Amino acid sequence: MPGFLQVAYYYFFSSQVRRSVVYGDQPRNRLDLFLPANSGEPKPVVIFVTGGAWIIGYKAWGSLLGQQLAERDIIVACIDYRNFPQGTIGDMVEDTSQGISFVCNHLTEYGGDPNRIYLMGQSAGAHISACALLEQAIKESEPEKGESITWSVSQLKAYFGLSGGYNLPNLVDHFNNRGLYRSIFLSIMEGEQGLQRFSPEVQIQDKSIRDAVSRLPPITLFHGTSDYSIPSDARYLLIFCSKTFVDALQRAGAQAKLVLYEGKTHTDLFLQQGGLVLQSNPQLFGHSMQDPLRGGKDELFDHLVSVIHAGDKEALDKDAMAPPRRRLVPEFLLKLARKISPF
Repeated sequence: MPGFLQVAYYYFFSSQVRRSVVYGDQPRNRLDLFLPANSGEPKPVVIFVTGGAWIIGYKAWGSLLGQQLAERDIIVACIDYRNFPQGTIGDMVEDTSQGISFVCNHLTEYGGDPNRIYLMGQSAGAHISACALLEQAIKESEPEKGESITWSVSQLKAYFGLSGGYNLPNLVDHFNNRGLYRSIFLSIMEGEQGLQRFSPEVQIQDKSIRDAVSRLPPITLFHGTSDYSIPSDARYLLIFCSKTFVDALQRAGAQAKLVLYEGKTHTDLFLQQGGLVLQSNPQLFGHSMQDPLRGGKDELFDHLVSVIHAGDKEALDKDAMAPPRRRLVPEFLLKLARKISPF
């Protein structure tokens, strides 16, 4: 609550936040923009799709990320989308794609750099945004079908997926055991056939869409090794999610890598504590980190910023001199929240 109130105050009262910008004609077709205070040179843009189990997702969940990236001269657009039962997965992907299109076509109005656009999703948002990205790549690889193209995957410099699930058939029973019952999940995903259609890992193994896969931007997936909501690999009973998706992407010729956070849970990547392990082919590198609500240094955040500001020496020098972020929540409350979190 102490951290939430501080972020909520910023979200509702900061002059740097543009709330509920309309990008489409559906009730949830809104996005929030987090703008840097410095309005000089064009800024890189991160399009962020929040999580929420496809049921409780909301654009304001990205406020802390938006605030902290805006402080590093990065514009953040948090896209809202229809949740179940207002919409099913097809509606969510459609909304997200429409939101991405709006940002790509209007970012210069807000000081954005059209040559530095990044797509990022967390949890269900990582799954939805990955689906939107792959669907767009397929459209572009099949011009003979004459589908309307309002944005291009070539406009994105990279895709970041946090704690996402990309192989739905492998997740059904696991979700059922954790309370997202099979009947509800199948309704969200538009039935058994939808599990295949909206599983990026399954889709990219179809050799007929290899041209679409080759169009994808560089992909980096982040996952905690103690994520029991969506496990990262076979060490937690099921072989799926980020690790197998990266393997499948690499086999299909895409540029992809996995960053694992040792001992971190599903929400730790976004909120709390742990250590970092970078997996790049067979090599492992260990680092320590602190997290957003704790303040101080945050390896995930710094990794994102370094990628986004790559090639901009002035921005990188400024990042290196940036003071540690202040703590938002007392340590004992963070530890208590970690114990009682259902995720």
